[in-house]
Amino acid sequence: MAKQGMEKFKRRQYFINRKFQAGFILKFVLVLILGAILSVAITMFTTQATLTSSFEGSKLVIEKTSLAILPSVILTNVITTLIVGVFVIIITLLVSHKIAGPMFRFEKDIEEISQGNLQKQIHIRNGDQFGSVARNLNEMVEKLNVKLSEVHQDLARIAEEAVAQNLPQAFQDDLEKCRRNIDAEFKL
Repeated sequence: MAKQGMEKFKRRQYFINRKFQAGFILKFVLVLILGAILSVAITMFTTQATLTSSFEGSKLVIEKTSLAILPSVILTNVITTLIVGVFVIIITLLVSHKIAGPMFRFEKDIEEISQGNLQKQIHIRNGDQFGSVARNLNEMVEKLNVKLSEVHQDLARIAEEAVAQNLPQAFQDDLEKCRRNIDAEFKL
């Protein structure tokens, strides 16, 4: 039954919270770009004191190694950054989806619980983050439902006893008002 309940929460849309997920992806892409720039800078720094000889046409050219290899290093880093960047975007989108999806469900389900629906259970997919948090919240809501149901039943029992003992009508009315308030505010 738990698996059946999870089936209806399959998400097909990977951008659940666009602002959060786009920021998450952007941060990883910026780290990747910074890594590429750092790679070029370190290569240039470590080859600065060396010379390289090469032939351009029929002339022998001697120049600093850092200047000789700069175009190749930059081109290699740009291509690598673009290829790895695609993978970084896909992976961070999938990871952020595992975070944003459950948070979206939490927001919707907790909003419904806050409206008084104590029968509501928070369902998230297997493998999503916050599974233990969802279980703990479900347990808390269930216990609250049980306790409030007990209070509701106690009020009914006390109201019956008040009628049987012919207690003042104002007391009976107050008990009934408490029961109506619970019924109006909570779905038990």
